[in-house]
Amino acid sequence: MQNQRQKIGQVGEDIATNYLKKEGYQILERNFKTKWGELDIIAKKKGVLIFVEVKTLRSELRRTAQGRPFAKSEFLPEDEITFHKTKQLQKMAQIYLSFKKLPLDIDQQIDVVAIIFNTLSDYIVRHTKNAIGDY
Repeated sequence: MQNQRQKIGQVGEDIATNYLKKEGYQILERNFKTKWGELDIIAKKKGVLIFVEVKTLRSELRRTAQGRPFAKSEFLPEDEITFHKTKQLQKMAQIYLSFKKLPLDIDQQIDVVAIIFNTLSDYIVRHTKNAIGDY
């Protein structure tokens, strides 16, 4: 049985997957799990293997004078990418490559897709490419 946070996380991952598909990414796998952690989405675009971490946040949304949404909260989903989480994502990417018998020097990057919800139908998607540099 999923709790509310898990449900919102799942909806966020679904939105992120659909967003990436629309942007031309090929989704290879979702929720790759091991005892050491999980990768939310593994995708490929233009020959680059992309590990995508999805972060979701429920927040009250406001609109700018031009009608564009922005989050009222100063806290952003990306703030949850701590030093420890960065190291875990890097480790999981290497585990994935080993598990799939892919070369460790394959072109790869780690992206973050942040979803900020007001309601399930009103949200912001923010995609930070190569979010974890020097990877």
